[in-house]
Amino acid sequence: MTFNSSLPPTLLIGGVQSGSGKTSFTLALLQAWAKEGKRVQSFKAGPDFLDPLWHQAVTGRPSYNLDTQMMGPAACQAMLSQGAGADLAIIEGVMGLFDGKSGVGGPGSSLDLAKTLGVKVLLVVNAQGMAGSLVPLAQGFKEAAEGLGARLGGVLANRVGGASHAGLLQELLREARLPPLLAWLEKGAPTLGERHLGLKTPEEAQLPDLSSALHLLPGWESAWTRPKAFRPVLPAEALLPGRRVAIARDQACSFIYPANLDWLKAQGAKLTFFSPLAGEPLPPHSEALWLPGGYPELYGERLSKSASWSSVKAFIESGGHALAECGGMMLLGESLRDLNNKSWPLMGLLPFYTTLQTRLAALGYRESRTGARGHEFHHSKRLPALGGKPAFDLDKGDQGIQYKNLRAGYVHWYFPSAPHSVARWFGKE
Repeated sequence: MTFNSSLPPTLLIGGVQSGSGKTSFTLALLQAWAKEGKRVQSFKAGPDFLDPLWHQAVTGRPSYNLDTQMMGPAACQAMLSQGAGADLAIIEGVMGLFDGKSGVGGPGSSLDLAKTLGVKVLLVVNAQGMAGSLVPLAQGFKEAAEGLGARLGGVLANRVGGASHAGLLQELLREARLPPLLAWLEKGAPTLGERHLGLKTPEEAQLPDLSSALHLLPGWESAWTRPKAFRPVLPAEALLPGRRVAIARDQACSFIYPANLDWLKAQGAKLTFFSPLAGEPLPPHSEALWLPGGYPELYGERLSKSASWSSVKAFIESGGHALAECGGMMLLGESLRDLNNKSWPLMGLLPFYTTLQTRLAALGYRESRTGARGHEFHHSKRLPALGGKPAFDLDKGDQGIQYKNLRAGYVHWYFPSAPHSVARWFGKE
């Protein structure tokens, strides 16, 4: 295998399952390296929006998503170029190591990503109440990973009782000739607040010092591997040269893949931003509009009074090209009912309302027949069901609503997955 010497040493933090401690370890490591003055590029496996925001809060650099299902292997490899010039790169995995779109270790899984990039996996295990059971668990994960073409480089133990407990785990792995224990987090390590879609955002909560509960063990450096070499993706002709694209961006509209912004810029678009929470009008001379998702349900009262809606509504009614995703789509309706059963009036452009519920309404990868890929994940419902022309041609998931040149639905799209189709959403002739 040939490795790419232009990229920094990289590793992937995988987990036995969701909630095992991947985010805690990733943030603790980022904090520890920041204290040492290291430049670290972080990535997040899967279509998650929230974990990357916390990564960026530590590193000061955008954290990019890597997803072999939504992006494809070649795009994941190319995205690693964001780490050029960094000292280290770290990838936080998604769910359990072998969990993806379907099957065991298939597309969308952390395992498939590690294999695609040629980097080692460090397995996070919740070790509370565990001793000898760590051995067959690590053995099984090691053998299964190797059978699918990836490598387990070490174990990270979470919720450890203390130094003696960590020493016992370390010795058990050594005796079984398994990948070593490389780090552990104390049982009392601080945690981040959560809600229905995952973690709270950095604007809502302060990041505690997780690194104070982190213990790195000798041999840690052995886990780092430079990614394997790949063929660079050649730039294509710009599809949106000079097009002025307005983007809603604030705490209510914060679910934005950094790669989507990069893609728009690479297509020649001129980006401007405005805040519906602040009541800012649509930037003048806008030729296209993007309303990303986020947590509008947390800001119902402020959004109900937003002065932004008149200019946004006028733009769409006049035939302006617009894309509204999930929470951004919710803003277009007549009202939003939050988890406190309080209803807040919104833009009123389209004849529906959305209501929040505690149980999951939809989850999964989505793909249009034009090739555009994305992900749907929400706890709200749009009512009533609307007729008319669907915005997206999907086999599964919310096909959304098309009104004039507006496309609105629950799917968060990954723009580079289908450049020509997405460019048409923003008005490419």
